Parts: sequence; C-alpha cells; structure tokens
Amino acid sequence: MVKPVKPESPDMELSSAVLRHFRVVFAAVRRHFKLVEKAVGLGGAQVWALSVIHQRAGLSLGELARRLDVHQSTASNLVKGLVGKGLVRMEKDTLDKRQLHLFVTEPALALLAKVPGPVEGLLPHALARMPQSSLKKLDAELAGLISALNADESAGSIPLADL
Repeated sequence: MVKPVKPESPDMELSSAVLRHFRVVFAAVRRHFKLVEKAVGLGGAQVWALSVIHQRAGLSLGELARRLDVHQSTASNLVKGLVGKGLVRMEKDTLDKRQLHLFVTEPALALLAKVPGPVEGLLPHALARMPQSSLKKLDAELAGLISALNADESAGSIPLADL
C-alpha cells in the first residue's frame, strides 16, 4: 500500500520530479508518433511492423508478434491494414499452406526511407541502447509502480501508438 505524502515534504518534491520525468517521456513519444504520421501517413506501430517485416523478409505472423512484443491478433490487425494499403504482401508456404510469410512491397521501401527517427519508435530505440544493469533496475522499479497502481498488465501488449 502506498503511504500518503504530505504536501511540501521532500518525498513530495521527489515524487513531483519523477512525475515530470514521466511527462517528458510521454511527450517525446507522442511528438515522435505525430512526426512519423505526418511524414508517412502511418501510425508508429504500423511503421515498426513494416520495418521488422523488411528486416526479416518472409517472417510469419507469429514471429512478427513476438518481435513487436504484441498479441498475435494485434499483429494480424496491423498486417491487414498494411496489406490493404499495398505495403505488405503475404505468400503461403510451399510445404505448409496454412503458414503465411510476410514481405514488404516497393512502395513500403519508399515509405520506410522517409520515416523520421528510429523506425521502431523512440522509446524502444532508447531502451535498447541502455545498459543491461540500468534496464534491470528500471524494470524492477516499474514493476513496483505497476503494482502500486493496481494496473491492468494486459495493456503491456498494446503498442504505445495505440494507447
């Protein structure tokens, strides 16, 4: 249980500073998503999916979901939208016709070349560049915060651009 904090206490000052840090992170992520959408007309999650499909040509829907760290139905919805826009094509496996392989199209390559900043998104890019020791500490502290919030952890599989 979180103890109440008295106004003007050192704990209050620290919690306010941490809250400001969260605001800065959220604002930076939101600004990046807006820049991407303005530049290429796609949301951040779709751009990230396109970049993964481009890097791993022929990957399956399940592998895409794992690489994006989203539920398979979320990846499926992303791919449906990209197929509908002519940016991704699907091919059935030659041996197992139930298995689909994903590939980007030429228009997708042109679009990816115009994406400002990291295609995977600002936050995943920054986290990937942090030292393991820092990531472990951050993970543990955020797990504690999630617990204190009594938050629904299923939201962890929703792309940030869709929150």
